Amino acid sequence: MDWLYEIIIDRSRVITENIEDKYLSDTLGRLRGEAAALVFVKSADEVSEILKYANAHKIAVTPRGAGTNLVGSTVPLNGGVILDFSHMNRILELDYDTMTVTAEPGILLCDLQSYVEEKGLFYPPDPGEKESSIGGNISTNAGGMRAVKYGVTRDYVRGLEVVMADGRVLNVGGKNVKDASGLSLKNLFIGSEGTLCVITKCILKLIPKPEFSISALIPYPDLDSGISSVLKILKANVNPTAVEFIERKVAKLGEDFCGIKYPRPDAGSYILLTLDGNETEVKNNLARVQKLASETGAVDFITLDDPVYAADIWKVRGALVKAVEAVSEQEPVDIVVPINKTAEFIKFVNKAERESGMQMISFGHAGDGNVHLCVVRGSRSEEVWKRELTENMENIYGEAYRLGGITSGEHGIGISKRRYFLSLTASENLDVMNQIKNALDPEHILNDQKSYILTKGEQNA
Repeated sequence: MDWLYEIIIDRSRVITENIEDKYLSDTLGRLRGEAAALVFVKSADEVSEILKYANAHKIAVTPRGAGTNLVGSTVPLNGGVILDFSHMNRILELDYDTMTVTAEPGILLCDLQSYVEEKGLFYPPDPGEKESSIGGNISTNAGGMRAVKYGVTRDYVRGLEVVMADGRVLNVGGKNVKDASGLSLKNLFIGSEGTLCVITKCILKLIPKPEFSISALIPYPDLDSGISSVLKILKANVNPTAVEFIERKVAKLGEDFCGIKYPRPDAGSYILLTLDGNETEVKNNLARVQKLASETGAVDFITLDDPVYAADIWKVRGALVKAVEAVSEQEPVDIVVPINKTAEFIKFVNKAERESGMQMISFGHAGDGNVHLCVVRGSRSEEVWKRELTENMENIYGEAYRLGGITSGEHGIGISKRRYFLSLTASENLDVMNQIKNALDPEHILNDQKSYILTKGEQNA
């Protein structure tokens, strides 16, 4: 790896021995790869020179942001070089006139949001992990709790600077609001999990910061009545910012983990929602939601008008995956079904839980059909865990697809969900995806054997 020192003069930014395990895995730390070098890059020029050499010599490259990925997208499967972007974490420009912010990919979501909100502006995408990197958010098209009103990361990416596998630097998109000029390369790269290019700069759309926001917790006697109420809320034109569902048994895990108690422990489920915007309009819409809740069987309606209390309630929701992980190893699952199929899908999951004996904890974004599951290992041996997990996942993903759903809404496919994605996605779709990969990265140096990418054996199968 001496060639790297010709590109990166500062040798402290090139690690070739004793690479820490965290750089060889994702946030769960259960999948582990190997790498010959870890490089903390600082510019697009450095990335370009590294990729030129790697492409010419067929050296694998794994891009890495904050490492919060849950599906193994940051695991270096084929050795080679890890490109770490934590040193490329600057805000380069805030343009009030075009309502955009230009930033490097290593900046953390929480830092970017804090910066623009201090200026009276707002970057809406809100995935659960606030210390994820913006580049990682773009690479997985991260969604989050505010997607029901504001959309997902893709909706806020105006432009990108990217480095292709052969080292070419492209600028795609820009500060323009509209673009009907040729193929949308920008949208091709968003959500590609580092398989087509490496992001080195992003131009993001901002909106004015909402003047008022308030949350409410609505307890229901059971999950069905809670989920059913969501469809009525969405159709009532009250424009909720976030609508989350939490089964009571799941809330209890979060309570124990955070040391915070939810009201109405006699409830079977909760709907947790937020409204934001003009204060008068928000308060009127909140009153309409309260009326709808009463009509749909809610056992209470708790307005979270104390900001500290509201933050505590949301803290429990945000900590659910970590709460489960603290009790047992688990497999986090991120599935999307049509909104009107959410209750049916969760019923199926609960039935599968009873029949298999494997605990499956469900919660998620009721407003957009994005169901999160934590499939819990418990006391199973490694052999039994792997076998039963695969059997249950094939069953659950199969049902999601039967209902018109898809494998992932915001975590991505990576390594851990690849098996299910490949088996359930139309072969014609996979063929086109791989044709694009072969055209843009013919040597397959970028994040190979992840997501949609087929090996030669799989392509010939």
